[in-house]
Amino acid sequence: MANNIELANKFLPIIDEIYKNEAVTTSLDTASIDFGGVNEVKVLKVSTTGLGDYSRGTGYPHGDVTASWEIMKLTEERGKEISIDRMDNEETLGMTFGAVTGSFMREQVMPELDAYRFAKYASTSNILTTAGAALTKDNIISAIDTAVTEMDGAEVPADGRILFVNSDLKSALNQALERRWGSDSTVNTVLEGYNNMRIIYVPKTRFYTKIDLNDGSESWGFAKNESGVGINFMIIHPSAVVQVQKFALPKIFSPDENQKMDSWLFQFRLYHDAFVYDNKVKGIYLHKAAA
Repeated sequence: MANNIELANKFLPIIDEIYKNEAVTTSLDTASIDFGGVNEVKVLKVSTTGLGDYSRGTGYPHGDVTASWEIMKLTEERGKEISIDRMDNEETLGMTFGAVTGSFMREQVMPELDAYRFAKYASTSNILTTAGAALTKDNIISAIDTAVTEMDGAEVPADGRILFVNSDLKSALNQALERRWGSDSTVNTVLEGYNNMRIIYVPKTRFYTKIDLNDGSESWGFAKNESGVGINFMIIHPSAVVQVQKFALPKIFSPDENQKMDSWLFQFRLYHDAFVYDNKVKGIYLHKAAA
């Protein structure tokens, strides 16, 4: 039997709003790559040689052009089915179904998306990175300045970089820079930007170098991999990454459409992945936490 399209449209705005408010990696969304009809896309990489001396006798020095294909293939297919009894929903004035599906998106889907993306970026070969170290108010600024210097040296564009900071380090970062207060009626000590970089604080439970995605047979969601460590901060230029959601829509069935049970049925399938462009790996800087 066909889906209840009217009901799906009723709940979709809730899901959209939660995604925009709760997933911190949405700030890295850029122009999307069209995966329509396929699960793999090839991106052309081009590089050329530099200048040489021009000869009045022989003319221009011959240079080479290298062109190769970078393959991006979607790998992650995740899903979940939620059932709410007709009476449970009606006895709460129809609020249960919306509350449960909203909580599922906010508490389960968004954290996993963030955790997967950060772990994918952190495990990419040849990004700028450091060995694990503890950060305090006394050394966090110098660590960030070192990261900025390395990215500058790699000629990563300064404009647009985003500084993602572990939420546990918010206090240290706020205390690291001296401030003077006047007769302000309100005071906000949270540092929202540093040297033209926007700061986004990431919940520590989403900020690991490596995670495991549970298959749902015994455990759900994700967890830090045994070999993974926490992340202190990452600086990412959005042009270095691409975040793809080929399919991220719910299927909603009313109790009358549900052939198995007298229940509202919510099915959610997420087909997605995240990639780092081979030629732009220096657009990511990783500062690991101490093991």
